[in-house]
Amino acid sequence: MQTTFWKKLKRPIMSVAPMSGITDEVFRRMLLKCGRPDVFWTEFVSVEGLFSKGHDKFIEDLKFLKKEHPIVAQVFGANPNLFNKTVAIIKNLGFDGIDINMGCPNKDIEKYGAGAALIKNPDLAKQIIRATKRGAGKFPVSVKTRIGYSKNQIEEWLPVLLGEKLAVLTVHLRTRKEMYKVPAHWELAKEIVKLRDRLAPDTLIFGNGDVKSLAEAHRLAKETGLDGIMVGRSVLGNPWFFSGRTPDTRERLDAISEHIKNFERLNKTSPNEKTRTKKFIFIKKFLKSYATKFKGAKYLRDCLMKVENGNEAREIIEKFLNKSILIF
Repeated sequence: MQTTFWKKLKRPIMSVAPMSGITDEVFRRMLLKCGRPDVFWTEFVSVEGLFSKGHDKFIEDLKFLKKEHPIVAQVFGANPNLFNKTVAIIKNLGFDGIDINMGCPNKDIEKYGAGAALIKNPDLAKQIIRATKRGAGKFPVSVKTRIGYSKNQIEEWLPVLLGEKLAVLTVHLRTRKEMYKVPAHWELAKEIVKLRDRLAPDTLIFGNGDVKSLAEAHRLAKETGLDGIMVGRSVLGNPWFFSGRTPDTRERLDAISEHIKNFERLNKTSPNEKTRTKKFIFIKKFLKSYATKFKGAKYLRDCLMKVENGNEAREIIEKFLNKSILIF
């Protein structure tokens, strides 16, 4: 077991899930301002990509602020040798840990044996973990996975991972086949904790899936004995999640403007800066998710989905605040 910052954190530990296209540098800045988790996770990055000609683009996705510590970099792939080499990059970038994705259901990722496909290939999963740990030394290595591929496999699959003495094992409480079609199986959490207690008592266990509020996260941790809770979709449009606060309308509208400002700042182009590739349409999902739970929210969402840049969005918000656009 690696010497690790994890043991210093007060339990239950609250963390933000690594979500592609969501928990990027821009959104993590919103979490810093509105209510930070105990631990940040990055979007996942391909180990193959880190050693490709497009290396710089993948490094760009791993940028973070010092204020985000502790922060864990999540990576995915199917080549143990590249995982071994990736640890050095993650360490040099200043991260606090490295997390291996063994649960992503994306077909493009699965087709070459990565993500959730590793649930069906436990031998390769073990090779990847061991190669990563050889490169890591005392640097903490963790894994995020699911309860199984097409059925509940916690008795077969999780012992494979627990046997590798990970710092943290996060379990999304659905199978890969279930996706989001059924509620997360929180009734299995106690069984998973018992497995951990028997096989790897030093490994922290996090649960993930359908957590709607900070209060619910604390309740689930208390009822199940989990060391931490990882929250995913509920933070989209709600960077206040980990504060436990419910923002008023003005705060929500200010957050839209702040998110746009951060996006523009981090995606600007200048002679002395590499060109950022994300277009304005990339953040429309955020604008839409902020505009909810207040009078006229639907109308504002519809308006924001039509804008083509930050200035147009700010103009719409200003008109909304001044009640100079109609609210239905």
